[in-house]
Amino acid sequence: MLIVIYLKLWLYLFFQTILNFIMDMKKFTELKKLIASLEADADKFYNKGNSAAGTRVRKGMQDLKNLAQAIRLEVQEAKESGETNNSGPKKA
Repeated sequence: MLIVIYLKLWLYLFFQTILNFIMDMKKFTELKKLIASLEADADKFYNKGNSAAGTRVRKGMQDLKNLAQAIRLEVQEAKESGETNNSGPKKA
């Protein structure tokens, strides 16, 4: 009976870790999509002088800053709690 409880706990923690990783990567993917979406407006602003495109670039950059900060905080929390996997760079 105790083995079953340990197994259930281990499976729960394992799947929770997988879900957290997927959600973290989802935010990173969202960050990449946001950068890609700004490219056309940046071209319109810098190369064609479209001021409305400049406004969209500024708004997008603010969204980018906020999303990057949220990811940065999540990474720091994961590092402090030891929730990262061991595939990252090693300290000397």
